[in-house]
Amino acid sequence: MSEKISIKELLEGVEVEWKPLGNVAEYEQPTKYLVKTKNYSDEFKTPVLTAGKTFILGYTDETKGIFKASETPVIIFDDFTTANKWVDFDFKAKSSAMKMITLKNESEVLLKYIYYWLNTLPSDLTDGDHKRRWISDFSNKLIPIPEPEVQSEIVRILDNFTELTAELTAELTAELRARKKQYSYYRDKLLTFEDGEVEFKPLGEIGELVRGNGLPKSDFTETGVPAIHYGQIYTYYGTSTTETKSFVSTETAKKLRKVNKGDVVITNTSENLEDVGKALSYLGELEAVTGGHATIFKPSNQILGKYFTYYTQTSMFFSQKMKYAKGAKVIDVSATDLAKFQIPIPYADNSQKSLEEQMRIVNILDKFDTITNSISEGLPKEIALRQKQYEYYRDLLLTFPKKEVGV
Repeated sequence: MSEKISIKELLEGVEVEWKPLGNVAEYEQPTKYLVKTKNYSDEFKTPVLTAGKTFILGYTDETKGIFKASETPVIIFDDFTTANKWVDFDFKAKSSAMKMITLKNESEVLLKYIYYWLNTLPSDLTDGDHKRRWISDFSNKLIPIPEPEVQSEIVRILDNFTELTAELTAELTAELRARKKQYSYYRDKLLTFEDGEVEFKPLGEIGELVRGNGLPKSDFTETGVPAIHYGQIYTYYGTSTTETKSFVSTETAKKLRKVNKGDVVITNTSENLEDVGKALSYLGELEAVTGGHATIFKPSNQILGKYFTYYTQTSMFFSQKMKYAKGAKVIDVSATDLAKFQIPIPYADNSQKSLEEQMRIVNILDKFDTITNSISEGLPKEIALRQKQYEYYRDLLLTFPKKEVGV
């Protein structure tokens, strides 16, 4: 088949036979290839695989019972996700929950073709009920099987796309990592002052701290009063927001602490020190509410809320979290302890000059923040676009009209 053939030419007039996946492929649980120890080390050679996001759990020195995927590649998955992985290297498995797909008849269909087709399926084969997807769910799915020559060309094209996308994504990710490192450097530099340039003041003296209460996720509504849940500060929001992801009813809002424009919502609790004390500047026009495991900082005229928010991201602030954090599995920094945190106030003896300097620092960091962290601008968007482009062509190559379904 021509190296320069277009996708349109490749698929034009192609005849496919639709068969249940179970008719052309079979499944195996890696019972014979399970790792026996947890003595993992990067110095060992054989990877230990899981079917989830972790994929490579570690490396083992066990030499018996290794699955020789370098000789016979497999597709691995588990009962809970469509985390399909192509594996063409020798490995051991962590548990039998992982399944391995192999071929029944190599002359009929290519395993790599099946792998690419599997990744076009919805992320949940049980239509969103999140129950275990047993082997029968896979085996009953109808797969379109074109002639072997077409399968080979589709695999070749997608292999090239995969390689190019991986290379570009790696380059963009490296660039993003460098940008983040640069951003962190300049953020700390801008917020590090010489003796005499600033006065360090306890947070409790430059604003009011109000501890939140209530607000389980079950209180959320589709519309209503804007609401900020502490967990969303870890996972959803960036440095600031003008709109909230969630809402509560007017009646529920009456029982919750109020967040006004310019206030900062700070997390008090997390499973790790990094997320404790994570702050969000609220810049919305509508009054919002927040709940438990969060403290609202209401700035006085000595400090800008966004200036404080940026300071919470510095290594200097982190060192104070280490001092006051309590707990092991669940880490907490109380509102009482937050009030003791020392915050640098530039030109503290001149309120107007101080706020002007704070605003200058905020404006600079806003630009870095947009370039580095925004999901709608900069490199993260570029990485997402490249992945979408790859998925578009993959789905285009693997979508065929269902004329007749043969079982």
